[in-house]
Amino acid sequence: MSTRLIVGPFNRVEGDLEVRLDLADGRVARAEVNAPMYRGFEPLLHGRAPHDALVVVPRICGICSVSQSVAAARALADAAGVAPPPNGVLATNLLLACENLADHLTHFYLFFMPDFTRPVYTGRPWFDTVHERFAAGQGSHARAAIAARQRWFQIVGTLGGKWPHTHSVQPGGSSRAVDGAERLRLLAKVREFRAFLEATTFGAALEEVAALDSEAALSAWHAADPQRGDLRLFLTVSADSGLQGLGAGPGRYLNYGAFPAADGTPAVPAGLWDAGSARLLPLDLAGITEDPTHAWLADGGLAERHPSIGLTQPDADKPGAYTWNKAPRLAGQVVETGAIARQLAAGQPLVRAAVARCGGTVHTRVLARLIELARVVPWMEQWLLQLQPREPFCVPDALPDEAQGTGLAEAARGALGHWLRVHRGRISHYQIVAPTGWNFSPRDRFGVPGALEAALEGAPVQPGETTPVAVQHIVRSFDPCMVCTVH
Repeated sequence: MSTRLIVGPFNRVEGDLEVRLDLADGRVARAEVNAPMYRGFEPLLHGRAPHDALVVVPRICGICSVSQSVAAARALADAAGVAPPPNGVLATNLLLACENLADHLTHFYLFFMPDFTRPVYTGRPWFDTVHERFAAGQGSHARAAIAARQRWFQIVGTLGGKWPHTHSVQPGGSSRAVDGAERLRLLAKVREFRAFLEATTFGAALEEVAALDSEAALSAWHAADPQRGDLRLFLTVSADSGLQGLGAGPGRYLNYGAFPAADGTPAVPAGLWDAGSARLLPLDLAGITEDPTHAWLADGGLAERHPSIGLTQPDADKPGAYTWNKAPRLAGQVVETGAIARQLAAGQPLVRAAVARCGGTVHTRVLARLIELARVVPWMEQWLLQLQPREPFCVPDALPDEAQGTGLAEAARGALGHWLRVHRGRISHYQIVAPTGWNFSPRDRFGVPGALEAALEGAPVQPGETTPVAVQHIVRSFDPCMVCTVH
């Protein structure tokens, strides 16, 4: 006998989220993920001057506004045929990395780990330590992380003027030049954040963590001092709670490439990591489609559309719909995106080994975010040292009256794409496919569930649970941002 359980709205989630579960024999048999809030940013842009996008789209979200700015600027740059100078590339990298790493910190300390202070875990050998460090609103390490995050965002304040909704990111680079004295102050801020991570999150040098190249090396590192640092504590909790086998993803991991060098070579190459063949496959942007079958959105006569011809037209009474989110697909397939996709593409050996053994699960998603923290901070130090204060940070751009462009960026949660078309000097088309759109996709017209919907199938539900803890862990492992999902 099956029963239905509606979980939501979720706390500690950006935006509104509801999950409908069909339960059978104490497990989730079917899941439907509902993004219940329509926002309408894409049609809001129609008819505006193209550069208005740089003001409007950052306001889609107060958590990942820099990511939206970068994608919009790159779409305009593509349409204008302009390339930022080296300083502009590096400054944009710094802004984006600052926001992404702050999100990883927030996710781990404020969103994910507090779930392990729930009464259901009372009596576990690690419970008292987790409660002391991560209890919502009072955990010692959670409070320290908030303070570190606040000081960290001074980097965005210097480079972008303010956060959120920074306006310094332009098609031609960064409008905020950095002088020599500011560069030193920024470097001090990065090293202050490094000190927090090394003392609290890892209990080890960042280079030591980033160099862990196998699960055996990780296990030995953990066993050497299990209480030192929060990554080690997470590994203890994960092993005891079965997170390695919880919430398996589709085995296909999308990323658009991240953090280009001055010559344009990305630190993280774009591509689709296929876990079955353990290969990074070339990325074909023409293969991206959105299927609105189960969304409260009109299809305009097409079952699926590429974002370059996408449609955002509400149809609130549509039969069979259960969310405002469309179903993105790559070559017709479900994919997952996020830090795990980036680290797989970048060849990080520990993440590749963990995914090869247990797949994309709650354990490997969180592990990938923490490894990304350890890897990217040293990159930021290098980018600051590479800045040339007396060289240009931005070049002018001029859009023709007829143009189109694509802007791709890696937000904290994964692959973010903007598709733009200009007609008679005005925006005639704008479509956004956000990371949570990929991960929290509904079923498509063939009935194939999205990444989270499939990951929830089989999750255990204890008798009497109304907000099943296993479901919470799986949902949070994807770090949803629902306001970015529905435009």
